[in-house]
Formats: sequence, structure tokens, C-alpha cells
Amino acid sequence: MTYFDNSATTNVDPRVLEAMKPFFLERYGNPSSLHSLGRSAEEAMTASREKVARAINSNSSEVVFTGGGTEADNMALQGYVFANRKRGNHIITTRIEHHAILNTCEFLEREGFRVTYLPVDEFGLVDPEKVKEAVTRETLIVSVMAANNEIGTIEPVRAIAEIAHDKGAVMHTDAVQSITKVRTDVVKEHIDMLSMSGHKFHAPKGIGALYLKTGVKIRPLVYGGGQERGLRSSTENIPGIVGTGKAIELSMAEFDDDVQKMTRMRDRMIKGVLSTISDSHLNGHPTERLCNNAHFRFDGVEGESLLIYLDQQGFCVSTGSACSSRSTGPSHVLSALGLQREQMHGSLRASLSKFNTMEEIDRFLEVAPSVVKKLREMSPMYDAKVC
Repeated sequence: MTYFDNSATTNVDPRVLEAMKPFFLERYGNPSSLHSLGRSAEEAMTASREKVARAINSNSSEVVFTGGGTEADNMALQGYVFANRKRGNHIITTRIEHHAILNTCEFLEREGFRVTYLPVDEFGLVDPEKVKEAVTRETLIVSVMAANNEIGTIEPVRAIAEIAHDKGAVMHTDAVQSITKVRTDVVKEHIDMLSMSGHKFHAPKGIGALYLKTGVKIRPLVYGGGQERGLRSSTENIPGIVGTGKAIELSMAEFDDDVQKMTRMRDRMIKGVLSTISDSHLNGHPTERLCNNAHFRFDGVEGESLLIYLDQQGFCVSTGSACSSRSTGPSHVLSALGLQREQMHGSLRASLSKFNTMEEIDRFLEVAPSVVKKLREMSPMYDAKVC
């Protein structure tokens, strides 16, 4: 089976698994304990925190481990606006954010906050001028994702952050998809809060982190024993934290080679699909896109059927975000691009990893045209288009 669904989740790097093993079987102490096993776990957590911090050019004291990217997004949004409510009640985000942001914003609207949902252009890009028009002195936070999880478009986070700061708002970015794919420097990009999730870069599921700039005050979501400086109580997931540290350390050490490899595979897939399958289109930005994302739409083809047929041929792909794949409605991201309903239903996302090979891309390019052709032969939509 060839796995092209790495935006949904990745396999654990075998080197990461090896690094984690002792913390299940030997060094399993609670990091809050004072005995040697506890201190051993605490030392490992400290080392992992430093590795995460180095990857984004922050201080280790600014990294808070969470239970995943969704929790980090909630901690940033809810935590900041509730802690700073006296200063304003306005939030700015975009129409193409992950549901971890959008559903949290809907909750905050019910709590009395006002939310502006910015539009995007046909490629999924946010125009910083739209941020400038929307931001006011009442704006508490601007949250714009670093790269979209469905179509892979990379957003101008630095320009947006500068505009937010001019009005006294803080900048949060959901970097779940971009970390280890795009060089990230929270200082140069003027980011105040940044969310990440380990299982998107070959660490295990159930572990994430929030970068919280020194001086930015948030209210905790979870109260308890005071772990993570009181910001995220609960006994720390030490194997997951060690795995995250190891995975991000490996990704940074191998960044250039991995990104170049994924870019070559992505470009070959995009060029191959668009040149061999008629009436096929690329969703997302043609150049400002993640190195591992290829998102297509095929006229006259239903995306779920395409996914099933490709699965039968040995390829794991998706129609969009795994977090909303059980939804029967159209993608909110593709809708924001201005696509028609029938166009949205013919979409397919292939997301690559450093473990994929060019041979897998070539095999996909051999199989995909015949699968699309077969589905179109059964499709009344495509007949209607031809007529």
C-alpha cells in the first residue's frame, strides 16, 4: 500500500520509536516525582523542549506541551481572549482555517466575542490589506494558519503579524501543517503564539505544543497539578514528548534534503496529472504551496469514488481534511475559493512524506488516468459536460 495521506497523519519514524521505547519500559517515572526515575523523565522532557524551541528559534521556556494541535489552538484562542477580555472583544481569522480554529471561534461568538472571518482569493491566499481593513484597537488576536491543511497554500504570516501588532493585537498561527516543511522563525515572523502537532511530522499522535511568547498572558484550559507552568495541568506524556523532540530534531537536521525530495515528487505528480488527465485542475496556489501537497479536482468525477478506486489500486489518498472526512457537506476551504459544488466534489488530496519515493509517484501516474477515465465513463455529469 502506498500512503499519500500525510497531511492527515504520518507514520512514526523508526528512529523516533527507538528514542521513545525506554520511556515506556525503563525510564517511566512521573516527571513531577523527586526520585531518580522521575528526574530521568524530567530531564528527557527538558531536552525535548529545547529541541522544539531550537526548531522555531524560541526559548525553551516558551514551549508548552499539549495533547495535540487542536488543544494548542484552543489554548491560544480561548486562553488569550478570556485573559485579556477587558482590553477588547474582537477576533480576526479566515474562512479557511482548520475546524480547531473555526469551531472555537463559533464558541467564542456565543460567549460574546465578535469574530471577523476574512475571505481568500482563488488560490486560498489571505490578502494582508484585508487584515488592515478589519483590525481595530478592539482586536485582541489575529489567527491565520501558516499553511492550509487541504490545499497547501502558504500564507503571508509575517506581513499579517506586523499589521496586527500595529493595532496592539497578538498574532497566532496554526502551523500544524507547515512545521518541518517550511523554515519557521517566530522572532523574524513576529509570531506571538504558534500551534504544532507531533503526528504531522513522524512523531506519535496525542502530543502537540504551543509556542507562547514571553509576556503573552493566557488563561489555562485545564486546572490541576500545575504542570507546564500551570498552563496545562495533567501528567506529561513523556514518551510522546520525547518522540516529538526526536522527530523535530531529525526533521531540522535533514530539512533541506527532505524538502527538496518532497518538492521534486510533488512537482512530478502535479505535472504528470495535469498533462495526462484531461479536464483536471490544481487547487491551491501554483507556487506558494507546501512541498508535500498536491490537490486536484477532476471534472465529472466524484471524489469519494475516486478515493475508493485508488484505494483498491493500493493508494491511500483523501478528498480533504481527515478531521472532516465524515462530513457530507462540501469543503469549507474549497467553497471559500469560489468553486462550484460539483467542482468541490471532484477533488482529491495527495500529501507526501520524506518516506515516499519517485517510483510510487510514477506508479500513481500510471494508475490515476485509467481510474479517472473509468469513473467518467460511468458519470452522467461528465456526459452532460461533453454534450
